[in-house]
Amino acid sequence: MAPPVTVDAIDLARRLLACESVTPAHGPVFDVLEAALVPLGFHVERFVAGEAPDGPVENLLATRGAAGPHLAFAGHVDVVPPGEGWTGDAFVPEVRGDLLYGRGAVDMKGAIAAFVAAAAQVPATGRLTLVITGDEEGPATFGTVALIERMRARGLVPDLCLVGEPTSVAVLGDMVKIGRRGSVNVWIDVPGRQGHVAYPHLADNPVPRLVAALAALDALVLDEGTDWFQPSNLEITDIAVGNPATNVIPARAAARVSIRFNDRHSGESLATLVKETVRAHAPGAIVTARVSGEAFLTPPGHLSALVCAAVEEVTGRVPELSTTGGTSDARFLRALCPVVEFGLTNATMHKLDEAVALEDLAALVRIYAGVVRRATAG
Repeated sequence: MAPPVTVDAIDLARRLLACESVTPAHGPVFDVLEAALVPLGFHVERFVAGEAPDGPVENLLATRGAAGPHLAFAGHVDVVPPGEGWTGDAFVPEVRGDLLYGRGAVDMKGAIAAFVAAAAQVPATGRLTLVITGDEEGPATFGTVALIERMRARGLVPDLCLVGEPTSVAVLGDMVKIGRRGSVNVWIDVPGRQGHVAYPHLADNPVPRLVAALAALDALVLDEGTDWFQPSNLEITDIAVGNPATNVIPARAAARVSIRFNDRHSGESLATLVKETVRAHAPGAIVTARVSGEAFLTPPGHLSALVCAAVEEVTGRVPELSTTGGTSDARFLRALCPVVEFGLTNATMHKLDEAVALEDLAALVRIYAGVVRRATAG
């Protein structure tokens, strides 16, 4: 009998980190992941979805087992641009002291490597699926959404889903995400009529109307929060007039607002609120909204208890259940099955010199192995 295949999480993480997979990710990083999964008995399917401007996007779907309890692990191999000022090369992974440096170390190639290593440790009972996209850090139009469509078409609807985003804050295991706030961005364009500042009666200045509309939006109190969610907040993120002349009344003024909202609202209801508020002060304004995700909550229950038990077994910590932070692809996956998120500490994600503690990576392998055992036991 052949000896069982093992996976060194640190080695796999280094090989993934060495791939320059700035979003959208293609090719080499998926090659590395596929090469690690096939010897573990996974059937790996890679496909490209979408067209410009948001595509094409490469995705990977890997499955092992055909029956029994079904656990999915979701993540992304794309990363944000490294930025300037790294101590070393962002795509030449390097261990310095007790840290492994590289873009994506915590967000979230380290977690993917840990889950693959965990899958290698746990007997192939039940069913495991890896749902890996190359476009979580980008528009996310043809990534996890396309993977979900393919899973449904193949009857691969899991019982539970764990997303490996970096949810821990101060130490590994201190937080599990059981939901996320929604997100909507709104663009406001107020038209006017250009003219000389000395002859305002011959022009129509759009700036005062935009300022009044923004003041009204800034004064809104959307809610006071809920049992599981912090209050929704509206932020003005851009104001643009683009007028280089000191003696010209501009022809237009524009702004953008971003709203993070809890489950008291929908993206559509908030977009309508913004439109009505703006047009009360600027009747001719053009208001365009884009909802990038709705708020969702996976109420505390079997899945969160299962993950927390695995965390406590390894770290001795009882994680806080939270809905804080930005959006993730869990906002799509929650349409398939109950979903929670758990992963590495997030202190260095998207920053210069992103790094994962080697000890945390090893502990995460053990935690994920505990999740797999608990979730797939017959």
